[in-house]
Amino acid sequence: MAPRNPEQEQEILEWISAVLGEPMPEGDFADILKNGVILCRLMNKIAPNSIPKFKEKGPAFLLMENVQSFLAAAKKYGVPDEEVFQTPDLFEARNIRQVTLCLYSLGRTTQKHPEYDGPTIGPKMATENKRNFSEEQILAGRNSQIGLQAGSNKGASQAGHGGMGNTRHM
Repeated sequence: MAPRNPEQEQEILEWISAVLGEPMPEGDFADILKNGVILCRLMNKIAPNSIPKFKEKGPAFLLMENVQSFLAAAKKYGVPDEEVFQTPDLFEARNIRQVTLCLYSLGRTTQKHPEYDGPTIGPKMATENKRNFSEEQILAGRNSQIGLQAGSNKGASQAGHGGMGNTRHM
């Protein structure tokens, strides 16, 4: 498993802080997000009422439900399944890199939603770049040959190598 990246974790905490409009508590990345309260508030800020009820405090198994609610809301919002983490990845700090990836993916996914106008994180999402060629342009492309597309071996051949099974003479 790849090591954690403190710069990325700090960038994500700064993005969450900017979205929520309040500073993040001090401490380790995993410890800040572990109980899922900040994640649920983040998701509700990005997509209002996506997690209507979540627990602010309580025993561990109840707080794990916060993380599960966040994950379900993130998938519904458009975060790809392969970029979503499992609850123990965060709650038991098994795979914090996957948590980081999921939050980056959530930040990128916000760019696809015009109703969201808050801060984004990560690279700009690709947009469709449709090309329209005329029939004559398509035919010209099909019937032409790009230089060296056919290849050139500059006169090299296998003449004189003999048949299969012969040794190579140097």
